[in-house]
Order: sequence, then structure tokens, then C-alpha cells
Amino acid sequence: MIAIYLVAALAVFAAIRATVEKNTGRKLPYVNVMNFAIAGTIVLLLDHPLALVAAAAYFVGSTLEANAIASTYAGGERRG
Repeated sequence: MIAIYLVAALAVFAAIRATVEKNTGRKLPYVNVMNFAIAGTIVLLLDHPLALVAAAAYFVGSTLEANAIASTYAGGERRG
């Protein structure tokens, strides 16, 4: 049970830091930490064999979203 509280506290800390941080480049790692923590919380809270699948699906989706945000922030793909 303590693992759930630790992961949840980590997610809350990352959410606060991501909200307070002004620089977008420094905000992105905190968003990634939130994604890790939410996926971990899903696995720890749900006592079902498919909880791991749900957490993996959330993690993959959130990783793709974070990569899209980072790519847009960096200027996207250079062509030509």
C-alpha cells in the first residue's frame, strides 16, 4: 500500500512542478514523470491481470503524445 502513496506523491509533485515551471523545455520532463506515475498507479490500484495491459496502453499513448509535443516544440521535422 505504501508503494501507491509514493507513486501518487511523485505524480502530484510532478504535476505541481509542471504547472509552476515557466520554461516549456524544462516542463516536459515533469510531464513524462507524471505519465510514468499514472501508469504505475494503474498497475498498483487495479487487481486484475489486464491492469498491466491498460497501463501499457496508457503509457504508450502518453509517450507518443509527449514525443509529438517535444517535436513540435523543437520545430518539427526539417525538410528539403
